[in-house]
Amino acid sequence: MKNNQSVRIMVFGTFDIIHEGHKNFFKQARGLAGRLSPYLIVSLARAQNVKHIKGVVPDSSEQKRLAQIKKLPEVDRVVLGALGDHIPHIVKEKPDIIALGYDQKAYTHGLRLQLRHAGLDCQVIRLKSYKPRQYKTSIIKARLQNLSRSHSRRKSQWIHEK
Repeated sequence: MKNNQSVRIMVFGTFDIIHEGHKNFFKQARGLAGRLSPYLIVSLARAQNVKHIKGVVPDSSEQKRLAQIKKLPEVDRVVLGALGDHIPHIVKEKPDIIALGYDQKAYTHGLRLQLRHAGLDCQVIRLKSYKPRQYKTSIIKARLQNLSRSHSRRKSQWIHEK
């Protein structure tokens, strides 16, 4: 830990739609500092990395997602994720702890060992899910799409009835 008694905690994600699951994720990550002062660093996934991992690009631009996260009181610093090798990007931020989401799989296998080889010794901790059937971006997007389709159908029916 650092001399100033703060704990640098780093998290990663796309954060296309900020929801209660994300807020809980940030809260859990900050809680890893224990009685020390948490300093939460959010690494925002680059659009091309999201495309590679999830097969789709985020709905919101990197700049819009960056601005949304910067507004959150739980977040102390936001950085754009790396393009290519992710290890130097992490080492540059010097986290004491890396907090992974319950469903994060990409780039996590052997992460702690890779970081040690790069000169960074930090904890890697997987956080718990928070109502994953309710607060998961892909589920929320699907619900919003269904609502939009339903609204469009009702509007079309209303127009044809006139």
